[in-house]
Amino acid sequence: MAKKNVEVMVTAFRDGFQSVYGARVFTDDFLPAVEASVNAGINHFEAGGGARFQSLYFYCNEDAFTMMDRFRETAGPKANLQTLARGVNVVGLDSQSRDIIKMHAELFKKHGITTIRNFDALNDVNNLIYSGQCIHDAGLKHEVVVTLMSLPPGTPGAEKAHTPEFYAQTLREILDAGIPYDSVCFKDASGTSTPTTVYETIKKAKEMLPEGTHIRFHSHDTAGTCVSQYMAALQGGANGLDLSMAPVSGGTCQSDVISMWHALRGTEWDLGIDIDKMREAEEVFKDCMKDYFMPPEAKAVEPLIPFSPMPGGALTANTQMLRDNNIMDKYPEIIKNMKEVVQLGGFGTSVTPVSQFYFQQAFNNTIFGPWSKIAEGYGKMVLGYFGKTPIAPDAKIIKIASEQLGLEPTTELVVDINDRDETKGVASATKRLEEAGLPVTDENIFISATCKEKGIQFLKGEAKSGVRKNAAKSEGASGNEFTVTVNNKPYGVVLADGKATVNGKSYNVDVKEGIDADASKNTGSKTATTESEDSVAIKAPLPGAVFKLVAGVGDHVAEGDVILILEAMKMETEIKSPVDGHVSQISVAAGDQVTAGQLLATIN
Repeated sequence: MAKKNVEVMVTAFRDGFQSVYGARVFTDDFLPAVEASVNAGINHFEAGGGARFQSLYFYCNEDAFTMMDRFRETAGPKANLQTLARGVNVVGLDSQSRDIIKMHAELFKKHGITTIRNFDALNDVNNLIYSGQCIHDAGLKHEVVVTLMSLPPGTPGAEKAHTPEFYAQTLREILDAGIPYDSVCFKDASGTSTPTTVYETIKKAKEMLPEGTHIRFHSHDTAGTCVSQYMAALQGGANGLDLSMAPVSGGTCQSDVISMWHALRGTEWDLGIDIDKMREAEEVFKDCMKDYFMPPEAKAVEPLIPFSPMPGGALTANTQMLRDNNIMDKYPEIIKNMKEVVQLGGFGTSVTPVSQFYFQQAFNNTIFGPWSKIAEGYGKMVLGYFGKTPIAPDAKIIKIASEQLGLEPTTELVVDINDRDETKGVASATKRLEEAGLPVTDENIFISATCKEKGIQFLKGEAKSGVRKNAAKSEGASGNEFTVTVNNKPYGVVLADGKATVNGKSYNVDVKEGIDADASKNTGSKTATTESEDSVAIKAPLPGAVFKLVAGVGDHVAEGDVILILEAMKMETEIKSPVDGHVSQISVAAGDQVTAGQLLATIN
């Protein structure tokens, strides 16, 4: 009996990178593995989008459009190259106006993409109508998505959302809206849906969709159930699966191509791969990635994920940022606090950007106290500025968010709100480029719109690399390797080639013997001052990086004026003056990492 062919998309070079390395991977390092995969017979790749757009500008100091061009060149003209889009958010955390949504589809077509998978984390079909039409009109294949997850056990009202009936209703709304599509994907970013839910959902979809419609299922192995979910999806009628490759398979990412091949032996399904060539390709890929820091949580199965659903694609991105800010010890408490944040936030699916909103709010609840500081994304979500949540958020949380953000709840279409927003759209993005003296091209406009000031920094050549690689091991003598303990916390430090690599992160250094006279006077301040009874010290309320200095030494500030902006966990926190006075000291510079309680500025 002829076997049923299962169409495979290899996710290793987008979701794999996002899920394991926080999306921080250089293009030159992975292209040989793409070539080896092509030689193994793979012709469908996830090649960008999602976090692999912004991350290239934020952490890799690379251009995402150039990366896509090079991926196409390596994969060949016949390969199906697919990217991930977040509905009206396209490839950012913030939502966009219609002109940027249209530009997204046109530019990705221009730079070699074949298919765009398009989802909305709230399953608000209104957010898929215009974005889906733009993808279709640009001549791309549109894979429309229903997003899945399991709500934490014991969640009140769980019967109202994230059930097979809820997903079938969402698909019905997509079909009734007349959105053009070429395939349908059911996407579980947290890997928490039960196999029974997966089976019943796919079965219902199979009955609703026209004969021959391609149905794909996507999950992660964070909770250890990905293969069983995939088997349930096939039994329900799916004919495509997303699979990854070692070393970025399993754990926070998708199951491995080879693992799934093994699970299907003796069944009616076949992946249609050359297993020996696939093994060779994985060995090439392992060699490509051998120098990258592998977060231990990236490869682990976490049984507690169903209780606090953090998707694999966001988990390591967040733990990498926690490491950047030296607060990885807060991770267990943050994850624990996610349960309440999910339960009170309206049941949006835990997938970017909503998963990041959940994590940011859980982070704030951990650092500042429960609901003392509403994260902007989470607050706007519960107020309706990203669309309609599956159920109404908790009334008390809506009230807190409205008061803190100064916004009223809304039911207006997101694209209509954004089209009126003078800080969004082509005109605003163009203005930022012109003010920075940068060329005004479609690509630069899109980078400016989706990456804002960080995109401008990249285009000006001011971006820094935040890719984590393991320190090279010295041969023989180890005189350049040290363990430095600060405040009882050990750090592994390697000094080589003008760089200090600290726990896998590199910094430019210049080390000389002795203590220079000027260095002994350097306190790290912009201005040396002596605090008096009339001075007020402004200290960091949380760890983070100095994103922007707003005031300078000598400036007069009023109470409530912004002195500087810190960034932590992709959130910007304004640091305001508590008094009227003059800035006598700025103790940090843009780009500096600061700890909680560290002196930032002094006001006289």
